[in-house]
Amino acid sequence: MLLAIVTIFIIGYLVIAFEHPLRIDKAAVALLLGMLLWVLYAFGAESIVPVADAEELSHYLSSSTTLQSLPLAQQCLNFIVNVKVIEHLGDISEILFFLIGAMTIVELIDVHGGFSIITNRITTRKKRKLLWILGFITFFMSAILDNLTTAIVMVMLLRKLVSDQRERWLYASMIVIAANSGGAWSPIGDITTIMLWVKGNVTTSALVKFVLLPSMVSLIVPLIFASRMLGGTLAPVDTTVKTHSDFVSFGEKRLILILGILGLIFVPLFKAVTSLPPFIGILFSLSVLWIFTEIMYNRKMIDEAHQCRVPKVLKRIDIPTILFFLGILMAVAVLQATGILTSTAQWLDVNVHNVYVINILLGALSSIVDNVPLVAASIGMYPIVDPIMLSSVSDPAYMGYFVQDGIFWEFLSYCVGVGGSMLIIGSAAGVVVMGLERINFVWYLKHISLLALCGYLAGAFTYMAEVILFKGGL
Repeated sequence: MLLAIVTIFIIGYLVIAFEHPLRIDKAAVALLLGMLLWVLYAFGAESIVPVADAEELSHYLSSSTTLQSLPLAQQCLNFIVNVKVIEHLGDISEILFFLIGAMTIVELIDVHGGFSIITNRITTRKKRKLLWILGFITFFMSAILDNLTTAIVMVMLLRKLVSDQRERWLYASMIVIAANSGGAWSPIGDITTIMLWVKGNVTTSALVKFVLLPSMVSLIVPLIFASRMLGGTLAPVDTTVKTHSDFVSFGEKRLILILGILGLIFVPLFKAVTSLPPFIGILFSLSVLWIFTEIMYNRKMIDEAHQCRVPKVLKRIDIPTILFFLGILMAVAVLQATGILTSTAQWLDVNVHNVYVINILLGALSSIVDNVPLVAASIGMYPIVDPIMLSSVSDPAYMGYFVQDGIFWEFLSYCVGVGGSMLIIGSAAGVVVMGLERINFVWYLKHISLLALCGYLAGAFTYMAEVILFKGGL
């Protein structure tokens, strides 16, 4: 059954990759893939659960006061399967609601012409110069916001600057790389760095000190190569303002922009202060902006057709992208629930036993599956080692990599964050940009993946050089 799950997962990814030749929407395939894998998991629970969740199954069986009969064992299996579905759906729902909230805020700013305030200040029409400007804006913005939100904002800005779709694909691809690289060195820039930071595996100072430079290198290298694909100046973009924007003053546009950006910046601060999931913070910000726009339109004596209240904006949200996200994450959740990801990590530990090679391979794997379960599996496998206890372990030199701010955790933050750029479906930022811009998987694979790989390896070697220079050698 595990072999069947892995095989179908690979086939599903291939069908998604060849969406355009097959002319089948990737959202439909992703949904079918996610639901089918859970069906297989349920049918194979009798052989999967005792291995993947032996302690949990034993707990439910031993806690029963009735005879441990086959029907009782089957009831426990069914209960665990349903619990797994609910647990993973809960985690995925947090991401989806966050995505809906962020997309609504960004769309609200866009339809009111707020982004024009920013794009009007980007006066260059030189393609190469614009590429570098957008790349570094994205890189540093994703360290403050998360890379998913940053990718959405930057794609909306990009649409105001570049009209040709194929050229926009190249810019959007660099935005994906920049967002992932920028999120790797900040404790609030990516969900994986948040996990490592909250768990105490890394500290803010260590991330900035040792991961910033490798992350920047991982962006600069692809930008250098991508610049050679561009030349000349950009064609003029249609700057016709939407009809309803005629009824919104410049001051109101600016205020909506400020409230929206502050609302997005508020989310990581909200997470740090309250420890509540980020989706609560983004929905809180959306509600404030929603109330503001309601009051704004109530004061205006204009026809309802020219108003753009939040209910109307919600109809503009790209629902297929949301469903695509749901299907992909549900499919990856099965790999986690069945223990496939954990087994892969254990195999690497036993057969490789080198933190640099393990992390580089995990980074490559994160371009195929979600990096969140990879980091979760790594945190579960390698608890933080107390430096005082190193002398009592059998391999103190190797275990020293797993202390707080140890080499393994810093390099893991870099690898799983940046590695996802090697495939368009390898990161949340990539998936949402793929949905928004309809980027062809095969096009990204042919034109961008090698650039991302070069940047990824260059940044990895940069980190190793830092270890040699500042941490006493590899």
